[in-house]
Amino acid sequence: MSTMKNSIKLLMAISVLLSFVAGNAQRENLKSESVKIYGNCAMCEKTIEKAGNLNNEAKVDWDKDTKMAIISFDSLATSKEEILKRIALAGYDSELFFAPEDTYANLPECCQYERAKNDSHNMEAHKKKKTAEHSQHGAMAQEYQGKNPLAGVIEHYFSVKDALVSTDGSLASNKAEILLKSATEVEMDILPMEVHMTWMKVLKDLKADIGNIAATKDVGEQRVYFKSLSKNMFEVIKVSKSETPVYYQFCPMADGGKGANWLSLEEDIRNPYYGSQMLSCGKTIETIK
Repeated sequence: MSTMKNSIKLLMAISVLLSFVAGNAQRENLKSESVKIYGNCAMCEKTIEKAGNLNNEAKVDWDKDTKMAIISFDSLATSKEEILKRIALAGYDSELFFAPEDTYANLPECCQYERAKNDSHNMEAHKKKKTAEHSQHGAMAQEYQGKNPLAGVIEHYFSVKDALVSTDGSLASNKAEILLKSATEVEMDILPMEVHMTWMKVLKDLKADIGNIAATKDVGEQRVYFKSLSKNMFEVIKVSKSETPVYYQFCPMADGGKGANWLSLEEDIRNPYYGSQMLSCGKTIETIK
């Protein structure tokens, strides 16, 4: 009985010690910075803080009167830049990043603040500075210089598409695993700004669709997720550099007559939603160059 009590006390002591060590480590990694974020009202405050906050990684406290935000974050898990990019994607300019025009336009009228055009020179200067810093990162930066950092992702997307054209669920699953690894390993800091913003916007859904394709060998299920995957890949390829034309194609019969799109390196139609059953069903609706 005494031995059991001692063991329990020892486990409790170890637990307390580990909690203390973890707490100290977290405090050491905790950073806090002040940054200007443009907005108008309490609704803006709610949106800005929701976009920036991330459990156990980041917290944003924005003041609508001063337009200043205190950003606290775990420096090993995220960065000020990543937080501000999320806020920009929600529609709010900051000292470093402009929100996409369409996102800003869709804000409620009371939230459409006077945009930070006067700061555009400073933001562009910061962008050039970051680009210069990345060019000095050594071999990795040299590898990507003059190339599309998303080339691997795009290549493996086409491998998944080709497997579905062949109605090979096992191959599509294997190719999706490779695609998921490629998407996870993208060096986002090297992406041009417009590509970076689009990539961040679609990445969560992109990875979910790829993971779902990889998790099954049922071609019917894979094709459901491929429709959403293709829509997001279209957004990415539209803003990134392509060495060869990419054809955005459409089949009106897919998805129970709702229709579905896909991307192809070939102008000839090779339908991934039906394979040999209706291989040539569809048409090219846009060519991306």
